[in-house]
Amino acid sequence: MDVFSLIVEDDEDLAEIFSQALIAADYKTEIINDGLVAHERLQQVVPDVVILDMHLPNMAGDKLLDQIRGDARLEKTRVVVATADAQMGERMRNLADLVLIKPVSFTQLRDLSARLRPQQ
Repeated sequence: MDVFSLIVEDDEDLAEIFSQALIAADYKTEIINDGLVAHERLQQVVPDVVILDMHLPNMAGDKLLDQIRGDARLEKTRVVVATADAQMGERMRNLADLVLIKPVSFTQLRDLSARLRPQQ
């Protein structure tokens, strides 16, 4: 079963690390580095997992999280918030499936991604 992840992260190096970790856990990945572009893409696709940075250009991550949680098509989408802001991470805990405080290691994300895979 193909599982699809959307990585919404404006730090290109970090987005690539997230992508490689998800690929290692057998996900297909797509990277978006702009909040508004992610907003538009989320109207077209239903990812299994979204890795979501909170500080993005053109639209903040918390607005994207509200969009995901408010869209019935995305009710099964798991959201992993990745932020360097521990206070924001705490505020997101009730809305996200998982909150990761940056820096996040490749191994940590790969192992967590494997656990988030939909049950077959």
